[in-house]
Order: sequence, then C-alpha cells, then structure tokens
Amino acid sequence: MQLNFELNGQPVTLFVDGAMRALDLLRERCGITGPKEGCGSGECGACAIWIDGVTKLSCLMLAAQLQGRTVTTIEGLAKDEPHPLQQFFVKKGAVQCGYCTPGMIMTAAELLTHEKMPDREMIRNAISGNICRCTGYHKIVDAVEDAAEAMQGLKP
Repeated sequence: MQLNFELNGQPVTLFVDGAMRALDLLRERCGITGPKEGCGSGECGACAIWIDGVTKLSCLMLAAQLQGRTVTTIEGLAKDEPHPLQQFFVKKGAVQCGYCTPGMIMTAAELLTHEKMPDREMIRNAISGNICRCTGYHKIVDAVEDAAEAMQGLKP
C-alpha cells in the first residue's frame, strides 16, 4: 500500500506492507533510530513517538496508521540545537546507556507542551509508562523539572 505522512517536518511517500509496524517502518525504511524496540508490547516506552503531537507507542501501531499523520521522533524534536530536555538530561546525568532516553524525552516533551511548570508528581505520572533500568528516576525527574524552568526563562 502507498503511505503518505509527514516525518519530522518532511513529507514521506512509501510503499509498505500493510502488516508492518510503525516502529519497523521508521527504523528500517526511514533510517530513524531514536525509537527503540524495548519490549514490543507497549510496556516500556522506548518506542515513544508523537503522532499529531500526542505520544504513541510505535511498537503497537501499524505503519498504515501513519497515513496522513504528522509524525515526530526524537530526531525532529528540535531544529538547530538540542531541545532543553536533551540538554538537561545530559547535564543532570539522566542518561547512562541511553536506550530509554528518546522515548522518555518524547513523553516528557508532550507533558511540557501542556504543563509549563509541572510539579514532580506530574512528571513522575507522565513518565510512568517509560522504563529506565540504569539511572532510576530521580535524575530524570530533575532533568524534566530543570528543562521546564529553562523553557520558561527561569533557569539558564
């Protein structure tokens, strides 16, 4: 089937097998490696992307569900320099192996589009579907909190 969608601001037209997962399409056909195959069952959040600005798990979606949609991955989150979340994940040491980081950041970025200054409980609730086996969550919550402050001009 022919599939037309926008990926990180660019139009995409591909012919795909209707049974292909969105995650596999992005990684294998589009060269997008940010979303990861963690569990393959929607339990870990490593494959999180935005579909029309809403976080979705690409391992649970068929490629056909991207038809006519706007898809944003970690690669398209920021244009010229890293997004504040990316910057603060590094500054706060919220990355170790990095496997969960793209999905964690995409989930947190959606939160920050709706809540300009979320409290720690809101942040923890937002990322509760994302698993990190390396860092624990304290540094991740700190990074999201600091990024929110920076995005509001409260932190350099």
